[in-house]
Amino acid sequence: MHMADALLAPAVAATMYAASAVTVGASVKTLKKDEATAKLPTMAVTSALVFAGQMINYTIPGTGSSGHLCGGMLLSALLGPQAGFLSMVVILTIQCLFFADGGLLALGANCWNMAFYGCFVGYYLLWRPIIKGKLFSGMSEKAAMRGKIVLASILGCVITLQLGAFSVVLETSISGITDLPFGAFVGLMQPIHLAIGLVEGLVTSAVLLFVYEARPELMMDVTASGSEGKCSLKTTLVILAVIAAIVGGCLSLFASSNPDGLEWSLFGNADAGYSQNMGLDEEDYGVQSGAADTAAAIQEKTAFLPDYAFSNSDSAAGTTVSGLVGSVMVAGLAALICMIGGFFRKKKAAKSV
Repeated sequence: MHMADALLAPAVAATMYAASAVTVGASVKTLKKDEATAKLPTMAVTSALVFAGQMINYTIPGTGSSGHLCGGMLLSALLGPQAGFLSMVVILTIQCLFFADGGLLALGANCWNMAFYGCFVGYYLLWRPIIKGKLFSGMSEKAAMRGKIVLASILGCVITLQLGAFSVVLETSISGITDLPFGAFVGLMQPIHLAIGLVEGLVTSAVLLFVYEARPELMMDVTASGSEGKCSLKTTLVILAVIAAIVGGCLSLFASSNPDGLEWSLFGNADAGYSQNMGLDEEDYGVQSGAADTAAAIQEKTAFLPDYAFSNSDSAAGTTVSGLVGSVMVAGLAALICMIGGFFRKKKAAKSV
C-alpha cells in the first residue's frame, strides 16, 4: 500500500504530512509519561520484526496480486497506539529514505494510511473493547483470552486495512488523477485488501498468541491471571529478534514477485492476465510536480539499497542484506528515539522538604 509520489498532488501530500505530524506530536507527549520500561526493548525488537515482515509479499490466489503485512495492529497490541504509531513512522521513513519503498512526498500519507488506522482505530475501537469484553465467557479464562486475541487481530487487520485502502483512493482522487474513476478504483482496492487483511490477521494473531503464552504482561489490556508466562522478557525478545532475522534475511528471498494490491489495482498484471484494471501506464502516470521531482532526487541520493537490492545487480544477497541491515536500522532508531524522548522511564519521586 506504499504510495508513490505521482499519486499525490503537493497540497494533498502536505495535508497528510500535517495530519501525521500532529499525531506524532500527540504520541510523543503521551509517551513521555509512560513508565513501562519493558516497552523500550520491545519497541525496538517488534519494529524490526514488522520491517522484516513487510519485505515478504505473499500471493493472493486467483488475482495475480500480492500483499504484505502493515503491522499497525500488532504493534499497538504490544506497545499501545502511540508507541505503535511512532514505530510505524520509523519503519516507513527508513523504507522510504534508504530502500526507496514509497515516495518521500507521499510519506505523510503512507504513515496515515498504514499506521494511523491500524494503531489508533484498531486499538481503541477493536482491540481494547474485544480484549476487555465478555466474549467467550463460557470458556476457561485462558481459552477465552486466546479467542479474543484471534478475533481482535483478524477483525482489526481486516477493518483497518479497508480504511487505509479507501484513504488511498480518496487521496488519489482528490489529487485530480482523472484517469482513475472513483468507483472502479474502489472496486479493485477494497476486495484485494480484504484478502490481504485476512492473511495479516492470521499472522498477527499467531505472533500475539506466542507472546501471550510466553510473556502475557507485554500485551496491552491482557490480564496475566497471576501467571508470568513461560519465558523471561529477555528470552521472549530474543526469540522475536531471531524470527525477524530469519524473515528479513532468509524468507524474504521467497517473496512473491506479483505487484502489491495498490500496484495491481493501478497497472494490472499482464503475466497473470490482469493487464487492464485501471489501465495506467506504469512509466508515465499521475501528478507531475516540482515537489515530486525534488523528493525523487533526494531519494535517489539516500537510497543505498533501492528496492531492497544492490544497485544494478540481481544478486539475491542484496535482499538478504537489506532485510538484516534494515531491521537493525529500525531497531536502533526506535530505541534511540525512546532514549532521546525520555520514553518508558521510571520517574523520580519528588523529594519531600
